[in-house]
Amino acid sequence: MSARPHSGPQPSRRTILGLAAATPLAMTGVLSLGAGTAHAADSAYVMVYFTEANNLGAGTDYGLHLAVSPDGLNWTPLNQNNPVATPTAGALGLRDPFVMRKQDGTFVVLATDLKGTDWNYNSQYIHVWDSADLRTFTGYRRLKLHDMATHSWAPEAFWDAGRGQYAVIYSSVNSSGHNVIMVNYTSDFVTASAPQVFFDAGYDVIDGNMTVGVNGVNYMYIKKNQTLVGTRSTSLNPGSFTEFSTGVAHGGTEAPTVVKSLTSNTWYLWGDTYTPNGVYYAWQTSDLASGTWTALDQKTYTQPLNSKHCAIATITTTEYNNLLTKWGAPAWNRLKSYNFPDRYVRHSGFAGRIDPYPIAPFADSQWKLVPGLADSSAVSFQSVNYPTRYLRHYNYDLRIDVNDGTSTFAGDATFYRTAGLADAGWASFRSYNNPTRYIRHYSYALRIDPISTATERQDATFRVGY
Repeated sequence: MSARPHSGPQPSRRTILGLAAATPLAMTGVLSLGAGTAHAADSAYVMVYFTEANNLGAGTDYGLHLAVSPDGLNWTPLNQNNPVATPTAGALGLRDPFVMRKQDGTFVVLATDLKGTDWNYNSQYIHVWDSADLRTFTGYRRLKLHDMATHSWAPEAFWDAGRGQYAVIYSSVNSSGHNVIMVNYTSDFVTASAPQVFFDAGYDVIDGNMTVGVNGVNYMYIKKNQTLVGTRSTSLNPGSFTEFSTGVAHGGTEAPTVVKSLTSNTWYLWGDTYTPNGVYYAWQTSDLASGTWTALDQKTYTQPLNSKHCAIATITTTEYNNLLTKWGAPAWNRLKSYNFPDRYVRHSGFAGRIDPYPIAPFADSQWKLVPGLADSSAVSFQSVNYPTRYLRHYNYDLRIDVNDGTSTFAGDATFYRTAGLADAGWASFRSYNNPTRYIRHYSYALRIDPISTATERQDATFRVGY
């Protein structure tokens, strides 16, 4: 439940003209998540999330957002990072969406009934949608979970095979005044059993995330004292889970999401920081039972722009391709620095530089990579929020200027995309009219320079993504 109060009892995210765009998967073969009810043919991932940006200004939307990824680490927001569904009852907004493939192969989406940051808004309900393929969302309704004068935060669900029902877990305040993880059981997400306490640590815990059936053990990660902590049980019975792991955090961290690689024996743990425009961090382990995690290099993953409190599910190649076809990849890109991977290319005061994410206003870091103004086989960087301006060099410094239509401007604003000088899987950009020079950062400012040293090669390497 992103951006809630930090402590004490809680109140009652194809190459065209040289740019990276999402490409349809061409994977084949049988892959399995090894937990839950993932299909044997799953080979990609879908993420659901909401957005908060610019201190709850432009870019903030409490609707259901989707992104897809072939590797579960780098994400392509769909529908231009706009919502694909919005609640029409209750608070008329959502937080903390969750997606799960049901036993019949279709999907269900759950979410907190809350719009914005009114933590005193107490809803006994959660939002629910059905979806055959995540291209349409039907049967919108709210599911009542309890009659208590408290909230129903961060709902998630899992299949309890022993009961032959789905368990819906969520955070509510109990009679002792602290948050516990509650559970209701349902067969249809239309009606549910009476609530029970699923996990009570004796102090405030929220954001339960379940991984079922890994070598006979079930795992639930929670937020405790601003860290992500694991619990486990050999059963799925309420009251059976106990803490076991070393807590991980990057500052104040919440919203744990555990997902397994589809191509290796690697597990990833995602966590979200509190603030609007929060930052995701990720950890990995090859042994879920160990309860120890190693921080991932931020070069290896990129959250969807402005994303908050995500959930991730596995999907098939066909579903991945169909989602891209239906909703489309963004018309813009972001460029991540190779050696400062928390920073992205942006303009500030019309000067080009790299700054840490989140960037305000976030549109300063969005670029349309268009055919080069001087050579259509190259690329020019058109500002999204100043569309008459392009990134160009002037006395070797980079800035965004209005295109004056001259050949000099066109040459200054045109670059050839090459394999990354520090990593061939990334990208570097060579100046059209100063062909011995490449775009690089120096003291975080962008310029074009000759490149010779290892440090300079890293300074001149960027990931083109979203």
